[in-house]
Amino acid sequence: MTSSIPAVDTRTAEGSALQAVLLDMDGTLVDTEGIWWDAEVAIFAELGHALAEEYRHVVVGGPMSRSAQFLIEATGADIALAELTGLLNSRFTELLDGTVPMLPGARRLLTELAAHGVPTALVSASHRRVMDRILRSLGPEHFTLTVAGDEIERTKPHPDPYLFAAAQLAADPGRCVVIEDTATGVRAGEAAGCRVVAVPSVVPIEPAAGRTVVGSLEEVDLPFLRTLVTAMH
Repeated sequence: MTSSIPAVDTRTAEGSALQAVLLDMDGTLVDTEGIWWDAEVAIFAELGHALAEEYRHVVVGGPMSRSAQFLIEATGADIALAELTGLLNSRFTELLDGTVPMLPGARRLLTELAAHGVPTALVSASHRRVMDRILRSLGPEHFTLTVAGDEIERTKPHPDPYLFAAAQLAADPGRCVVIEDTATGVRAGEAAGCRVVAVPSVVPIEPAAGRTVVGSLEEVDLPFLRTLVTAMH
């Protein structure tokens, strides 16, 4: 994890009190949810099992251990959880094939946050080996901190990853904005007490108190994020 942590005061003449932006990775910044599903389908086909399409909505956005355990139980596949997670991580990185497709608006948003010195954390349920592979495309310089799913005892939908990120950035969770694409991640951000922007990828997400739903990251910029925190305080 990155250790250099800048000052968190991003208050402006407009009175904004945004202290940090905490971003999910798969399906939020990079278009990888479909690649994960392709990896899962391929591995289970090799094990002699066809994955039903409805399973995709269950595993999307979840931590690897939970998703893999669900698929083992749903199919009755004869494989240990640790072996399966290793196979899935390896197949996923193979399928990336050197390039990671960025989602619309992602690179522009990361560049804008970095240019204004806003502390930014990448908070993912993916394991560190996968996160580091994708960081090559995202640009590690865009993030003050990165938190992988296998570095936190309880990952999403628990609030722990976002509470940990906020604490590492010396930020008040209530003055952080979480950006997520799945209901699992949204629940984690909300449970941490953060303001949440949902950019649904596979499964629709409904608006709610403290939650803003947008069609893509092209609708999200720094002034927009600052207004979300200002509106809460």
